[in-house]
Amino acid sequence: MSTLRATGRLPAARWAPSPNFGPRPEGAPISLLVVHNISLPPGQFGGPEIEDFFCNRLDHRAHPYFREIEGMQVSAHALIRRDGELVQFVSLLDRAWHAGRSSFRGEQECNDFSIGIELEGTDDLAYTEAQYRGLADIGELIMAAWPAITPERMTGHCDIAPGRKTDPGPAFDWSHFRGLLADRRTEGECD
Repeated sequence: MSTLRATGRLPAARWAPSPNFGPRPEGAPISLLVVHNISLPPGQFGGPEIEDFFCNRLDHRAHPYFREIEGMQVSAHALIRRDGELVQFVSLLDRAWHAGRSSFRGEQECNDFSIGIELEGTDDLAYTEAQYRGLADIGELIMAAWPAITPERMTGHCDIAPGRKTDPGPAFDWSHFRGLLADRRTEGECD
């Protein structure tokens, strides 16, 4: 945990640095995990477009939808692909640009104190077991490194930006995810 807290780098992640980040405000505690989804083009999986988008190298001429997002500079701390591959774009110590205007339990500007994890997917298509397991693995590491993040402080983008965002959508099975987290925590207590 000391390495994760010192570097902000997830040990199993492939590093694909994004320029879209900044420092967290002085003294802002890392205390929230936000679950998102993304697919580019919408509903298509497996290509390089998500990484290209987060790294500001997306060819906006390659698909009509890409013209709608041209000029946007966004990122997430990490992405979990459909097959479970973990790609990290921003150190967990830094402020990724994933939440936009947002509020959690009265705390404004969630980017300041949250970690944003994207799942390759859509609101209405089931996520893969590899993604749930990967998210639970990351969640366990993050909770150990930043104890202010608890299962109760893990939420969806839709919950911190209601009316503006819908992800991870109704296809995300929160009870399954929380069950995997609980299983890991129980296993850790027995070690």
